[in-house]
Amino acid sequence: MRELLDPMFDSVGTVTLNVLKALNYVAKGRVNANQLVEQMAVVGADSMPLVLMVSMISGSVLALHASEKFAMTGANEYVGALVALSMVREMGPIMTALAIGARVGTAFSAELANMAITNQIDAMKMMHVSPIRYLFMPRLLATLLVMPMLTILSEFTGVVGGMVVSWWTVKIHPHLYLSSVWHFVKWYDIQSSLLKSLVFAVLVSAIALTIGLQTRGGSRQVGLATTYATVWAAITVLVSDFFLTWMLFGTRFEVY
Repeated sequence: MRELLDPMFDSVGTVTLNVLKALNYVAKGRVNANQLVEQMAVVGADSMPLVLMVSMISGSVLALHASEKFAMTGANEYVGALVALSMVREMGPIMTALAIGARVGTAFSAELANMAITNQIDAMKMMHVSPIRYLFMPRLLATLLVMPMLTILSEFTGVVGGMVVSWWTVKIHPHLYLSSVWHFVKWYDIQSSLLKSLVFAVLVSAIALTIGLQTRGGSRQVGLATTYATVWAAITVLVSDFFLTWMLFGTRFEVY
């Protein structure tokens, strides 16, 4: 058991230490604006089509199931609430994080792993140039800044997709749908969604970047690094989502 737990704790410690070092550079204002903007474009603009497509499909599927069942019981006015709460509380943050992990996390880990196996990382250290500052920190900060915005766009797109599908399937008027959304979705739900997106941003980017920096060997290890980054980022996002949901909503019994 110890042989299995020790590497896991070592990895968690390395990721945490790298994140703390990166945030220390941010706190000191040692941020290269050009690098940051470039990485924000990679995380945001390049990932937006994938995120919006996934969220549109997710919201549409939710509305498709909800419209059919609620129409049978005459509860059409709750379709918008179900879709919106599902998207804001869970589907939006999770789908955005998984899409970013698949699209950007793999790119981060592959880029840094390729630099590691070609000794570029070691060369930077020999010249007293910090890989955490010049490679890790801009990518982490870019993901932190962009992920909440993508999450909000994802949730909005999912709700709109659900509205279109509910109107198309059982003729739920958009006014009734949006009234339900407005009545049931609270500011606390949006705050919780943004908090989740920040946590997921750190997990997805930090895991991918740390795996990339620690890669050793040849080209085969680059492929393995991208695979590990995707798998572990997805697992940690889903596990952390359970605990975040439990802390944020598990003890709340609000009556609307």
